[in-house]
Amino acid sequence: MKGLILSGGKGTRLRPITHTFAKQLIPVANKPILFYALEAMQEAGIKEVGIVTGDTWKEIKEAVGDGKMWNLNITYIHQEAPLGIAHAALISEEFIGKEPFVMYLGDNILKEGIKRFVKEFEENLPDAQIFVSEVPNPGDFGVVIIKNGKILKLIEKPKKPPTNLALVGVYIFNHNIFKAIKNLKPSWRGEYEITDAINWLLKNGYKVNYLKVKGWWKDTGKPRDLIEVNRILLEDLSENIKGKIKNCKIIGKISVGENTILENSHLRGPIIIGKNCLIKDSYIGPFTSINDRCEIIKSEIEDSIIMEGSKIIEVEGRIEESIIGREVIIKRENLKRKVIKFVIGDHSIINLE
Repeated sequence: MKGLILSGGKGTRLRPITHTFAKQLIPVANKPILFYALEAMQEAGIKEVGIVTGDTWKEIKEAVGDGKMWNLNITYIHQEAPLGIAHAALISEEFIGKEPFVMYLGDNILKEGIKRFVKEFEENLPDAQIFVSEVPNPGDFGVVIIKNGKILKLIEKPKKPPTNLALVGVYIFNHNIFKAIKNLKPSWRGEYEITDAINWLLKNGYKVNYLKVKGWWKDTGKPRDLIEVNRILLEDLSENIKGKIKNCKIIGKISVGENTILENSHLRGPIIIGKNCLIKDSYIGPFTSINDRCEIIKSEIEDSIIMEGSKIIEVEGRIEESIIGREVIIKRENLKRKVIKFVIGDHSIINLE
């Protein structure tokens, strides 16, 4: 079995961060989202993985390389335009060949991974297998109508969802999916929908199975989703302190990278802090991820994601539920006590008055 990870798309719901940054490389718990998909492939025993890329292909390739970090062989497949999930599968037909394959949307994270999903497919050998999960907002997803244990139909983002079973962004197909896609026409969005391809299989007598997700699953397409996933992942944080700690009060689990200095600060875990950081005279609250080369001085922050190389200096008022991009500088001009929330793009400078 091969793997196919979709890492294209423009990430419009995560702008301004994605103006200069591939959405699949945004870090949660200090690890790019895409890396969780690669780890899931490795854990399931898959060795050959194709990554479908778009405009951000150089960033993706630079971050992932040849896949040796995960003991994977990586092939890059370029999608000229974002014409839909089914189109991304179709342009990968030469790479896939006749083998079954896992198709994984690169901005999804599943706590349980895909090992059970792969095993179920190998035992039953359907033409397609989908993952489903009950969600409170089914109108944001493709939904699945199931009756008496059989899939009747899939509907892409219905205005009035007939069910709360969402289609999770992980699928397994055999080669018949390419036949289905070649019989499709673009949807009203101008895309080739994977829901239409699966419906074609159902209508033409092919076997389509489903499996319910155990534990949590998140599509990280919006800022609030990133914050929530960051919280969930940090709940399982393993304590690992490699930096230096001076006169700090620490409650809960923290992970601190090499050459990082924590000084005269109050930290309440779970918190992960990368390498070469300086945290001084500050409060770092629960569920905060701080990436490499960051500085936080005389400031308070919690429940947030701070990306590489950013500085938060003498900010009065606690920063909460924020996503701060790379090389951002936030500094104080005049003190005003308040709670501040940000979604800030890369290389920004914000003066607070």
